[in-house]
Amino acid sequence: MSVLSTYRSLARWPAGRWLFSRLVCWKAPYFSSIAPRIEVLEPGRCIATLRHRRAVTNHIGTVHAIALCNLAEFTGGLACDASIPGSMRWIPKGMTVAYLKKAVGTMRATATPAFPPREAAEGYELPFEVVVENPAGEAVFKATIAMWISPKG
Repeated sequence: MSVLSTYRSLARWPAGRWLFSRLVCWKAPYFSSIAPRIEVLEPGRCIATLRHRRAVTNHIGTVHAIALCNLAEFTGGLACDASIPGSMRWIPKGMTVAYLKKAVGTMRATATPAFPPREAAEGYELPFEVVVENPAGEAVFKATIAMWISPKG
């Protein structure tokens, strides 16, 4: 069962998106450190939130920069998985980030591909753009994640 079909089957139930978020963190335990919550997962887009709490706070009282990077990789990876053809696989190859303003409150990340994924006989790079906004809807962080898309096999 694909990540997207699992999400779709769970999301329609009460607490289904919460459960799916926990399952992703169980499969990739490092993401548990930020306790992300998925709001939307569909081909071409993933939206997830990160609650501002002590575990992700830095010395100046804002959401830690690396917690924002983790949220970007979480949403970018899920968006990629939900978007690429079933015959292809992905792995992050690199990430560039920009910290735009202090991150305070629940962060909301939206990840989208720079162009539509395609099936291919050889690997190619597909950038995913991630914008993280504060509760006022202001962009506080942006990332571009270079995903390497290649045929399974």
